Amino acid sequence: MGKEPRVLGIVLAGGEGKRLMPLTADRAKPAVPFGGTYRLIDFVLSNLVNGGIRRLCVLTQYKSHSLDRHVSLTWRMSTLLGNYVTPVPAQQRLGPRWYQGSADAIFQSLNLIYDDRPDYVVVFGADHVYRMDVEQMVDAHIAGDAGVTVAGIRMPRDQASAFGVIETHPDGRSIRAFLEKPANPPGLPDSPDETFVSMGNYVFSTDVLLDALRMDADDEGSVHDMGGSIIPMLTDKGEAQVYDFADNDVPGTTDRDRSYWRDVGTLDSYHEAHMDLVSVEPIFNLYNTEWPIFTSFPQLPGAKLVEGGQATESILSMGSIIAGARVDQSVLSPGTRILRGAEVSSAVILNGTVVGEGAVVRRAILDKNIVVPDGARIGVDPEHDRARGFTVTDSGITVVGKGRRIPDN
Repeated sequence: MGKEPRVLGIVLAGGEGKRLMPLTADRAKPAVPFGGTYRLIDFVLSNLVNGGIRRLCVLTQYKSHSLDRHVSLTWRMSTLLGNYVTPVPAQQRLGPRWYQGSADAIFQSLNLIYDDRPDYVVVFGADHVYRMDVEQMVDAHIAGDAGVTVAGIRMPRDQASAFGVIETHPDGRSIRAFLEKPANPPGLPDSPDETFVSMGNYVFSTDVLLDALRMDADDEGSVHDMGGSIIPMLTDKGEAQVYDFADNDVPGTTDRDRSYWRDVGTLDSYHEAHMDLVSVEPIFNLYNTEWPIFTSFPQLPGAKLVEGGQATESILSMGSIIAGARVDQSVLSPGTRILRGAEVSSAVILNGTVVGEGAVVRRAILDKNIVVPDGARIGVDPEHDRARGFTVTDSGITVVGKGRRIPDN
């Protein structure tokens, strides 16, 4: 049996997440709560750790306090075998400047690679919801003998124009071109109506990554982005291949949630991804115990329904109380309270928020520590919500920012 390859994981978690405002007004995008008890970054870290990659550096920058605290307190592993998950804030090691892009973030943090001396470097994004056995992708990279392997997910061509798209050679594996949001995405050799969308996840041979980062740093015209700069450079050199996410076999997945991947980069997609969780047979199943999503849980008692409170097709987190109210197709985070006569439907309610007596909340996202007054209505009249200064998305989801005071109707 040969020596196991040494793999270092780098998670890019510096994203500002402007399209998720106001949820990102006070926190980095990877720190946004999701699914009741998790934060977005828990999904990529769980995938890496479950896949046997347990030396991980999380590069942070934008409003990173809650993210740094979550990683430090939650992701503690035994040091006996050299395992670690460490947040790495922007340190301005190469001069008084912040990260100029995701490639520059790694270039400014090359000491992490020099210190660890890995054979391969896995570079993953921090803000997607999915399950993936990363070890299978690393094995495919080694077998393919490429400089970089890019994870690609099959998507109908007519839905792919909002993403970075991978065009392959006729072999369906080596990458011909990396296209940013093309108007007419290319079809796949084995499926003309589908195209590969980049998942923002990469496996590099270490020497190839180091050479590419140095060349990119010297290019004054570069945007210093992994997907926009490094991957096209290696594609032009013939060193890039794609890994088909459909080939990834995660233990415990169902036919319904196999190959699920959701970019929750907008408020609408964030809301839709929550709705994927709550059906009887969920589109994304959080209850897969063979591939758990890890996080830390607050010290709170179990959820409670009292005074005839009802909940259907919903996730109720610890410490949540439904008192004589009705909740349907919603996700309640820890410590939320829904009081007598209130109606909550198709909503995401984050930690510590209270919905007052007789209030109505529909198709809405309420951030932490909000008090909805008795009888108030949110998500019922989008124009009235806009007039009160709330964010209303194109699809009509009302979003109320953290700690925001809601006036009486």
